[in-house]
Amino acid sequence: MNLGDEAILEGILSGLRAAVPAHVTVFSRNPPDTLAGHRVERAVDPRTLTRREMAPEIEDLDLLVLGGGGILYDHDAEAYLREVFLAHEKGVPVIVYGISAGPLTTTAARRAVREALNACAVVTVRDRQGLRLLEDVGATREILLTADPALLLEPESLPTETLRAEGVEFDRHLVGFSVREPGPAAPDIDPVEYHAMLAHAADFVVERLDADVVFVPMERADVQHSHAVVAAMRNAERAEILRRRYSPRQILDLVGRFEFAVGMRLHFLIFAALRATPFTALPYASKVTGLLEDLDVEMPPLGSVGTGQLIARIDRSWDTHEEIRAKIKSRVPALQDRARRTNELLVELLRKSEATHTKEETGR
Repeated sequence: MNLGDEAILEGILSGLRAAVPAHVTVFSRNPPDTLAGHRVERAVDPRTLTRREMAPEIEDLDLLVLGGGGILYDHDAEAYLREVFLAHEKGVPVIVYGISAGPLTTTAARRAVREALNACAVVTVRDRQGLRLLEDVGATREILLTADPALLLEPESLPTETLRAEGVEFDRHLVGFSVREPGPAAPDIDPVEYHAMLAHAADFVVERLDADVVFVPMERADVQHSHAVVAAMRNAERAEILRRRYSPRQILDLVGRFEFAVGMRLHFLIFAALRATPFTALPYASKVTGLLEDLDVEMPPLGSVGTGQLIARIDRSWDTHEEIRAKIKSRVPALQDRARRTNELLVELLRKSEATHTKEETGR
């Protein structure tokens, strides 16, 4: 139920389907939603099943894919790794697919990550921060730097009439906003101050660019924060919040219609990069910082950004938006090549697994 996670799954599946025939089971918190939104044969919620009940699900696999996304962090790392340890016990190869990692500060989480990854067939990460952290926790398996699978998505046309029904007018300049809770990058920031800062930024965009602002929630919680920002705006009548549910590919199409974007969510920024939409980012986690490094786009951590600094950065970015667009266009292809490499590694593992099974069958 998070557009970023759905984009990751869609990116993995599109590469896999283009390369080999496969029967895919997705471990999902919401199997009906996954089956409705993706071309997969099966979906299972592992959180409702015991370890013993999950064992047959794992035994049946030729390959287990862990990822992508930021799934190895203190609170949930051990939960996400349960199926990985099961796969190791059952002799099923595991590929860690373009993940991010951190924070990893607890002894238990660091040990679990180290032991799980060292027994994996392939380990790939989508940013350098994750690579360094996994090395620091003691992972000795080679860690490969690839990229987020969502970078391989293609847009799906989102009808103008649908957006007009949401209140979006296309006879004005449009600027997209993506906001969320401040997150671990700024744990001490006051929510009221945070919403006011973003409201001032949105008002500046309206007045400076004579633009309407479109808030794009990437998951349900974002709607609440978007409303709080709009409520604090002087020009609230020039802002719209998307209410309907859209696919990642549809949002990718929409972001391409924005003249500029201001975003916190990683995949909103990835969508902007894919569509060469100039943007200003508010990093709330290392995974966002990693994308900005890859695109050579500068932005200080959220905790050190005040209203004046943010507005000044938006103003400067708008003045140089064509330069930003050109820089993004020049750097995205290399990131897409890195994303394709993860799929190539996955397909190689599948073919090795198939060859092993054929040899075993022949030996019998």
